[in-house]
Amino acid sequence: MNRDKIRDLREEYAKHELLEDQINADPIKQFHNWFNVALKEGVNEPNAMTLATVDSHNKPKARIVLLKEYDENGFVFYTNYQSNKGLEILQNPFVALCFWWNELERQVRIEGEAFKVSREQSESYFKSRPRQSKLGAWTSSQSSVLSGREELESTFEQLSNEYESKEIPLPAFWGGYRIVPTSIEFWQGRTSRLHDRIRYERTEDNEWSVSRLSP
Repeated sequence: MNRDKIRDLREEYAKHELLEDQINADPIKQFHNWFNVALKEGVNEPNAMTLATVDSHNKPKARIVLLKEYDENGFVFYTNYQSNKGLEILQNPFVALCFWWNELERQVRIEGEAFKVSREQSESYFKSRPRQSKLGAWTSSQSSVLSGREELESTFEQLSNEYESKEIPLPAFWGGYRIVPTSIEFWQGRTSRLHDRIRYERTEDNEWSVSRLSP
């Protein structure tokens, strides 16, 4: 595709609106409302979210992870603690999340601080995973360099044999993070690029202030 054709790629958003008299005063409840709509409307993997971290050289890094739990305390995902993102969170726990629900022309941006969930919570979630996913967690030394695909498949086969007919334990290097939000922004696409942006910010007394932002 040439440059001129890329410039011509655009969509006119007109499916929904986001007005102050339509929102919940609690951003977690507002997220819950939108997430349920995404589920009802068949959005593909509505729990897929971009996680942005910063490395030791202050360079931003971003990748897609899957939301597995959320409540009034924050948003939870699971990963290898020794992965790049795990090491980056260790040195700088302030991160950002972004959901994009194309079918609804909606985006949710979250900024906050990452904390490890309890070992008991990680254990509970790990037990709920399919057996192959549990083996995958043990197989992958996430973010490390491989000699080739064969190395990964060989390790997986070895572990499959080792744990045949056995319960697969939670790895010590694997578990969850909870992102405790300090800011949550809801973005609704509108016509003429005059999008709706409503931002919630946590105040010093642990309440939420609400503002409309210019698109």
